Amino acid sequence: MLVDLFCLKFHNSTTKDLICMKGRFPNITKKIHLGEDLKSILSEAPGKCVPYAVIEGAVRSVKETLNSQFVENCKGVIQRLTLQEHKMVWNRTTHLWNDCSKIIHQRTNTVPFDLVPHEDGVAVAVRVLKPLDSVDLGLETVYEKFHPSVQSFTDVIGHYISGERPKGIQETEEMLKVGATLTGVGELVLDNNSVRLQPPKQGMQYYLSSQDFDSLLQRQESSVRLWKVLALVFGFTTCVTLFFILRKQYLHRQERLRVEQLQEEFREHEAQLLSQALPEDRESLKSACVVCLSSFKSCVFLECGHVCSCRECYHALPEPKRCPICRREITRVIPLYNS
Repeated sequence: MLVDLFCLKFHNSTTKDLICMKGRFPNITKKIHLGEDLKSILSEAPGKCVPYAVIEGAVRSVKETLNSQFVENCKGVIQRLTLQEHKMVWNRTTHLWNDCSKIIHQRTNTVPFDLVPHEDGVAVAVRVLKPLDSVDLGLETVYEKFHPSVQSFTDVIGHYISGERPKGIQETEEMLKVGATLTGVGELVLDNNSVRLQPPKQGMQYYLSSQDFDSLLQRQESSVRLWKVLALVFGFTTCVTLFFILRKQYLHRQERLRVEQLQEEFREHEAQLLSQALPEDRESLKSACVVCLSSFKSCVFLECGHVCSCRECYHALPEPKRCPICRREITRVIPLYNS
């Protein structure tokens, strides 16, 4: 059994921190064989505790063991029995039958167990506490059987009407066998001359994995790389989306300023013409087309309602036709008759 003690100097490390430390400080990591050295190291540690340590050893039951319900001579310290229902569900959106499964019953049995060295003659054992709190419980599937559902013709018709078609029940038994190699990552505590491995504090994760420490570390590194890639992708997507939104807002603002400028120029030009015209010509100028300023206004633009153009100038407007005053798209034109 081995204990990784580089966390003695870095108590507040999470799994992600362990990856960084092993990459940046390869000389800090050291592994020692379990023996009296482990108890002496723990007794010298603050509070007789290593907040995050790695233990590799073989599983040994403290008193009694659990027997498999389906496999002879199969003994373990953790047993998980699961009944899982499998069925087909009709998707009304895609018009396809999709596989669906749910756990209808699960029971987990445990007995106290230790992690001990594979070598003979080493008397130190590490008691594992709260194994069900670990995020990666290294259970082995020892039995698995699928029981297909028996359906009559009436049941088949009812299932097609309801949109759910059962396939069967899967029965599974998983066990942590006696003698299996287990890697534990958690808090290591010396209490009354006995060593305990328990869930770490301060939100750090607790592992009891069937993989070795290097494989567990590589898996965490892969997970970290995946999250980094996802963060970069989502960050780039967010920046691009924000850029297009700001660009659209900028173009919309520029168009609004241009329309306001055209309207202001038109008002100034109209005021100038009215000031220079004779009194008898001012009424005709007020009703003149805003485009050619020679013909009379004869079109009502909808939906904006502006009366500002003659018939000839309306037909001369480029497609899509927009109101010269407010720049809204013209959906209908109603002729205006002055009596």
